[in-house]
Amino acid sequence: MRQVREIVRLSLEAGLSTRVVGERVGVGPTTVRDTLKRFARAGLTWPVPEAISNTELEQLLYGVPGVKPGRRKVAEPDWSIVARELKRKHVTLQVLWDEYIAEHPDGYRYSRFCDLFRNWEGRLPLVMRQHHGGGEKLFVDYAGDTVPVVDRKTGEVRDAHIFVAVMGASSLSFALATWTEQLGDWIAGHNAAYSFFGGATQLLVPDNAKVAVIKACLYDPMVNRSYSDMAQHYGTAILPARPRRPRDKAIASYCTSS
Repeated sequence: MRQVREIVRLSLEAGLSTRVVGERVGVGPTTVRDTLKRFARAGLTWPVPEAISNTELEQLLYGVPGVKPGRRKVAEPDWSIVARELKRKHVTLQVLWDEYIAEHPDGYRYSRFCDLFRNWEGRLPLVMRQHHGGGEKLFVDYAGDTVPVVDRKTGEVRDAHIFVAVMGASSLSFALATWTEQLGDWIAGHNAAYSFFGGATQLLVPDNAKVAVIKACLYDPMVNRSYSDMAQHYGTAILPARPRRPRDKAIASYCTSS
């Protein structure tokens, strides 16, 4: 709503043209004209009374969220909440739709629910698409959940950790169950992955786990010495994902969450 207020202020108070307002705010002239029409249709005047909050202003201009105008009177979920819930472990669109349809029995069917969410998601700000050359990067990580493994000889059940390695260009994946996530098993996972792929990539892209990176840093991360020696042995380099940048290792994250 800050953008709306700025469009109205520049147009009505400063008297700037639609083109100039669009250039200053960073939107197209069509958006500026549509905003001014909605503002006038709502019977508002500038300056907007301080008693009107951003939520109330949004409702006056665009209607009450959650219900589509016109023929379709179906309750629609808050897609921003859906997107946030999807980032949680084990949460899928199917799970969220089940919760939605339980609350709104006359709501959208699952396929339409997914289409609407994808359309909403497609309007989010774009990010740079990553291109990976063949044999360039190997993304490595541990899956978040452990897997119970039964010893065939003793019958003992132990929790195994799943090491995952994914080729950047092809998404060809390798997984190995290890008893720990400590350095020895971490190195063993890489050795097994390279044996499976039949060679080493130019770059290794791990997460910032302590077993790989002693000190995370955007510009000069401190890599574990033994891990660095392993990379040197294979003639590859280690390029840790940036801290708090999950898209840097999105391929591995997708495989470990699947």
